[in-house]
Amino acid sequence: MPMINKLFQSSSFKRILIFVFVAIALYAMRSMINLILLTFIFTFLMDRLVQFIERKIPLNRRLLVLISYAVIVGLLSYALVMYLPMIVSEITQLIRQLTAFYTSKHDNVVLNYIIGQINEEKISSYLEQGVTVLFRYATDISKISLQVLLGLLLSLFFLLEKPRLIEFTRKFRTSKVASIYVEIEFFAQKFVRTFGKVIEAQIIIAVVNCVLTTLALWLMDFPQLGGLSIMIFVLGLIPVAGVIISLIPLTIIAYSIGGFIKVLYVGIAIAIIHAIEAYILNPNLMSSKTNLPVFYTFIVLIFSEHFFGVWGLIIGIPVFVFLLDVLEVTETKKT
Repeated sequence: MPMINKLFQSSSFKRILIFVFVAIALYAMRSMINLILLTFIFTFLMDRLVQFIERKIPLNRRLLVLISYAVIVGLLSYALVMYLPMIVSEITQLIRQLTAFYTSKHDNVVLNYIIGQINEEKISSYLEQGVTVLFRYATDISKISLQVLLGLLLSLFFLLEKPRLIEFTRKFRTSKVASIYVEIEFFAQKFVRTFGKVIEAQIIIAVVNCVLTTLALWLMDFPQLGGLSIMIFVLGLIPVAGVIISLIPLTIIAYSIGGFIKVLYVGIAIAIIHAIEAYILNPNLMSSKTNLPVFYTFIVLIFSEHFFGVWGLIIGIPVFVFLLDVLEVTETKKT
């Protein structure tokens, strides 16, 4: 009995219990997970942007927040109005080109064998499922737009009242739930420090990867650059696996427009860009805890995609890094 009482009174047991409770609460709110994640990501990124501008331009913080949001929303609205029809058209042509390549017969024996194996392994059914998911998201664009809008509004209200919110939240330290608040604050600080920064780094890497890859494809006279650039950016948010997945449509298009020599050029370009990402961007943007072995990366992505769907591919690694930070799993330095 004393051992049980000692267990219940230990801080480690309380921390684990509160962590499990928070996880169950988030699972119960899984229908709102899109809004929760979008609000957090928008808030974190916009807060970092406002802090950066605040260091350069000494203006009132609320004014900077309003100007930053007005500029971002204005640029997004302009891009949607001007370029969305063109991008939709290019993505449609891109899908038709990939479908035509897959369904047509080729003179090359190796290609025919690969396509035959794809048919035998029923990989085409997975492709059809992927197209169905994309179609469902496209037809449900109004719901997604509403979630993005609500996420932006909630993040705007948070940043406008950030000092007041922090001051109000600290009052829980002296309340009757102080012990619970301390543990939740511990997890929140860890979450912002790891999850937020890893997401920020992934977005920066995806943008740089998208710009460099699109430039390389433009030099190689690739068609539908608008659609390809969006595909590269979205896949660039997936660590390691995104590069491999993006190679499949790029090599198909390269073979269609220029044969094996164009495929070789694409492979060389992607290898150079991946080297820049691995040896320059990752060490500067990611902490040592995110330098996971490739095996761990793929295992985390497989499980997170199974449980969280498309979001799992993007947030799987940041959540895993957060858990490593909570468990204080650090990289040991070799002497």
